[in-house]
Amino acid sequence: MLLYNITIKIDHKIQEDWLGWMKENHIPAYLATGLFTEYKFCRILGDEDELGLSYALQLLCPDNKTFQIYQQLHSRRLQKAQADRYSEKYVTFRTIMEVVSQS
Repeated sequence: MLLYNITIKIDHKIQEDWLGWMKENHIPAYLATGLFTEYKFCRILGDEDELGLSYALQLLCPDNKTFQIYQQLHSRRLQKAQADRYSEKYVTFRTIMEVVSQS
């Protein structure tokens, strides 16, 4: 099992619009690929500053082969959707982790 973590710091001015877009459009677009089995969308506490608020989208993927399919077929399109809509209003970084144990 792999955990794909996308951390985003979003500008205060557009945060409400972005949050609605994430919940109604962007997260469903990830799930519509059929490649992720579940997700968590979290606000990162203690990271607020004048630049914005931080969030983490965590998506579970069954294995590396499935994640490679996501990267080849969907990652550019999904990243571009956010970049086109919120250009220069956020910063992001992505991490892929292997789940070693879970309850």
